[in-house]
Amino acid sequence: MPGAAQPMKALLLALSLVAVVASARAGEATLGDLHVGDAYARASIGMARSGAVYLEIRNRGGGDTLVALETAVAEGAMLHETRMRDGVMRMRHLAGGLPLPAGETVALAPGGTHIMLMGLRQPLREGERFPLTLRFEKAGEVEVEVEVLGVAAGAHSPGDYRKEGDHGHGQKMK
Repeated sequence: MPGAAQPMKALLLALSLVAVVASARAGEATLGDLHVGDAYARASIGMARSGAVYLEIRNRGGGDTLVALETAVAEGAMLHETRMRDGVMRMRHLAGGLPLPAGETVALAPGGTHIMLMGLRQPLREGERFPLTLRFEKAGEVEVEVEVLGVAAGAHSPGDYRKEGDHGHGQKMK
């Protein structure tokens, strides 16, 4: 049956395209007007019991708040903010959640707001991935796949950890 080969080829092509799109979307998820992207963590150093996740949340709709986090790789996941006060870097838990203003992008990045993983159940190893569930006050919850990068990932620029020509503080050199 020479005609039967054409539908099979079309099906295989469609399946391969789905696989390519799915792999390109690792670290991204969309929930209504919220888009979570660039989700990554740094690899663990030694037997560290904590880690951090960084990502961006684009809000194309009305205001919302990120209120809770959950992952199987740690006993707990919390929003933390790092700020310099009186010459000392201090970190504090954002107990009330993270506001996501309408029409804005909020970056969780090294040296700023981030997701703290407490009580890691296993080391985070470069090249691995793990799921992280984000719960929003209005939009509900969404799961994003977090990619584990090297220990120095994002050290110079939030959101540009994979791009060349980055020279720190989010400024690109021309």
